[in-house]
Amino acid sequence: MPLYIWSGYTEKGKATQGMMDALSVREAKLKLRSQGVFVSEIAEESSARVPVVRDISLKRFLGRVKFEDLTVMTRQLSTLVGASIPLVESLSALYEQTESASMKKTIAQVRDAVNEGHTFADALAQHKRVFSDLYVNMVRSGEASGALDVVLLRLAEFLEGQHRLRSKVGAALVYPLVLLGVSGVVLFYLLTAVVPKVVGMFESMGQRLPLPTRILIGVSDFLGWTWWMIAAGVVVAAFLFRKWRSTPEGALTFDRFRMNVPVYGPIYRKISVARFARTLGTLLTSGVHIVEALRIVKTVVQNRVMEICIEESTGEVIEGSSIASPLKKSGVFPPIIIHMISTGEKSGTLEEMLIKAADAYEEDVETAVAGLTSVLEPFMIVIMGIIVGSIVLAILMPMLEMSTIVR
Repeated sequence: MPLYIWSGYTEKGKATQGMMDALSVREAKLKLRSQGVFVSEIAEESSARVPVVRDISLKRFLGRVKFEDLTVMTRQLSTLVGASIPLVESLSALYEQTESASMKKTIAQVRDAVNEGHTFADALAQHKRVFSDLYVNMVRSGEASGALDVVLLRLAEFLEGQHRLRSKVGAALVYPLVLLGVSGVVLFYLLTAVVPKVVGMFESMGQRLPLPTRILIGVSDFLGWTWWMIAAGVVVAAFLFRKWRSTPEGALTFDRFRMNVPVYGPIYRKISVARFARTLGTLLTSGVHIVEALRIVKTVVQNRVMEICIEESTGEVIEGSSIASPLKKSGVFPPIIIHMISTGEKSGTLEEMLIKAADAYEEDVETAVAGLTSVLEPFMIVIMGIIVGSIVLAILMPMLEMSTIVR
């Protein structure tokens, strides 16, 4: 069924726009009119031109589906399917109530694919930018076992957990990053705008300035003449670093460095281990085969060092080895996670042990990040105070010398 992009006005005269599926333009207009919308412009999504959507944000329609929208959609779909509502009707209900244009378009295309006879998992697999391999394979196992609603619920809880951890870590780092940025801007302004005006009068007197003042003037002059070169150098360096980081060798070297750097390294390692345990545990609980689960986890951990370790472990598991043994030989995973996996394999509770390990490591990450930021914030304030104090001292020293000479 075609999708139509439309814009118009409500009965109260408020501008509105959106997307709708219909068999024809006439049917789309009739549907909108029944909803109290007066259509001003409408066109099929595949042939819509820019003027038709001039009041609609291009990013809104062409951007990626937000992680939050995907999580909400998954939980709502789980509820609808669990209430014995047919899948196509459930997708239609989600389509009607979803506000995100990108999510709405994706749901409509998935629903049409299911209507054409594709399985739900195959329909999702056509949108790899929205639905990951983990998502598709969990849905596939749910369809095969007849427990799609249960699998969707687990998937929603998994996505919510990942989003919660990411949000907490991000929120904890916002203040230090903002403080660092503001401090940098303030220092740059002091050195390039304020300091030259203040120290200019000392230079005109021909008096020999103290060493701290001369150093300050030198730094100020250097930044005043070369700030654009420094900015360009930073941009070029960032581009080259990103290009190097995208190569297999660069990714491996950088991830190994991140895992071993002081303070940050242990936190990064815990985040990667928690993601590994949570993803593998969720996949196994949903009925995905261990080999396929390991292959999916390899694409989720976002750590090249662990990817290589998991890939090697997958090969040994195929040959009949346990999971814990190759992971232990790699030396990448902490002993506690190896012990929990080994215990879970022996007791037949591997899924539960992985989920418990993920819970423990996620709590450790939250605690570690909170502790790091509580130390980092006053440290940055002290450093900022020392720098500003040094600038003030370098300006006051000539004044003190001049007052001594006058006396």
